[in-house]
Amino acid sequence: MSKPKVLVVDDEESILDFITMALEHDGYQVVTATTGAQALEVYQEERPQMVILDWMLPDLDGLQVCQRLRQASSVPILMLTAKGEWEDRVKGLDAGADDYLAKPFKYQELLARMRAVLRRTGSDVGSTLTFGDLNLNVSNRTLLRQEKPVELTHREFELLEYLMRNPRQLVSREQLLTHIWGWDYDGNANVVEVHLSSLRSKLQDNDRKLIRTVRGAGYILGG
Repeated sequence: MSKPKVLVVDDEESILDFITMALEHDGYQVVTATTGAQALEVYQEERPQMVILDWMLPDLDGLQVCQRLRQASSVPILMLTAKGEWEDRVKGLDAGADDYLAKPFKYQELLARMRAVLRRTGSDVGSTLTFGDLNLNVSNRTLLRQEKPVELTHREFELLEYLMRNPRQLVSREQLLTHIWGWDYDGNANVVEVHLSSLRSKLQDNDRKLIRTVRGAGYILGG
């Protein structure tokens, strides 16, 4: 089973290179960013299964990035910082981080904390999401319905994945826009309806019983 894709965010080149090389050597897929704004962009493009996030960044700080990620995603976040006081750890955890590691740190401790966070959050790149007769493989981005393959576009897959991660829960159009199109999306909000309509057609959900629309509120996968 392949290991998760990890986004590493740090403006110190030596630390960024060290973590990247070590993780890649251990079989992880790694993408990087050196600023808060870049981290948000890379997250939207790459959809990593975990984020290692430095607190001190040159534009948006780690707390701000963590809060923005958490607004639209449950991706596991491990904060790195030279700040070691318990008050700072509380701030990081309250911002939405899943764990906290103070610099300097041993690589083996970083790995252990990563594994612990991934176990707690159930974030496994090789995992498969199921709902009814839907079987969504997150690692190779394939969908089976009634054991038959269904071809989805990138956006359709992301919409269905988000709904399947939140089954039988009301999901607003704003949540979908933020999670899939990004925090700074300023295009036509009807883009959600357009892609959902295509997704329903491919799922043969013409009666809208699988993905229900709650007028004025959002959408629900299932009853």
